[in-house]
Amino acid sequence: MSTKILIIGACGQIGTELTHKLRQLYGTDNVIASDIRKLNTDVVNSGPFEVVNALDFNQIEHLVEIHQIDEIYLMAALLSATAEKNPAFAWDLNMNSLFHVLNLAKAKKIKKIFWPSSIAVFGPTTPKENTPQYTIMEPSTVYGISKQAGERWCEYYHNIFGVDVRSVRYPGLISWSSPPGGGTTDYAVDIYHKALSDGKYECFLSSETKMPMMYMDDAIAATIQIMQAPAEQIKIRSAYNLAAMSFTPTEIAAEIKKHIPEFSVTYKPDFRQKIADSWPASIDDADARKDWNWKHEFDLESMTVDMLEHLK
Repeated sequence: MSTKILIIGACGQIGTELTHKLRQLYGTDNVIASDIRKLNTDVVNSGPFEVVNALDFNQIEHLVEIHQIDEIYLMAALLSATAEKNPAFAWDLNMNSLFHVLNLAKAKKIKKIFWPSSIAVFGPTTPKENTPQYTIMEPSTVYGISKQAGERWCEYYHNIFGVDVRSVRYPGLISWSSPPGGGTTDYAVDIYHKALSDGKYECFLSSETKMPMMYMDDAIAATIQIMQAPAEQIKIRSAYNLAAMSFTPTEIAAEIKKHIPEFSVTYKPDFRQKIADSWPASIDDADARKDWNWKHEFDLESMTVDMLEHLK
């Protein structure tokens, strides 16, 4: 019996790469990609695809039944910067899509859920350096509030109903294969594109804003690893801290300059600066490393080489 997987939000920044990786591992026909609309993209054209509204419980339930789904990866969400422009819709999408999937698992229609949390659950009162797994969480963005509430609900459904739900708190994610999705850490994706196309970049954060970051390859590896781990190894059912590297715009620019010496950066902080200032500078992810043997592969140097090679 092979595992049947449904990815909701498969056309997003993470969903795109996750879909390809899961299809390699489980077989193309066993991984059903879905999103709110059908675009002419690789994810849509390379295997089974369904149009689904993450807010429509009946649509999701129908897909689970017709495809005999075992596991759902719920990647649909409104990200930090975008969510601030439409708070009510962000709350609705981020929370109710999660309830739909949790309730399907509670009803024993699916066996396992992956739902991503984020460093946005932390806030200005959280310790900035080596932010611990258990700490003050007073998020100041709609995105962060929805993720923190989501963590509590995941833990509740696990404790009360035995739902096998697993989660990690993604740091800022950097990928060459899909465009930025409206997050505060997206400057670290855009900067590579602009370095190659324009030789210069105007950064929407200040030069010394240090944030936790991760290369997409590592994020996908962590996502699949936590889902494949035996249930008894997953001791935290809210969300695990996850870390790889932390850097500032100045540091990433310096790394790019090693390859493109004429590259220059100017700084013009906007509303996203306030969001970035409320987040940690570095993350302690000792629990993930201990419980399910997480380890990252990419640092700033190796990521920069890989990004520039692919984007060229």
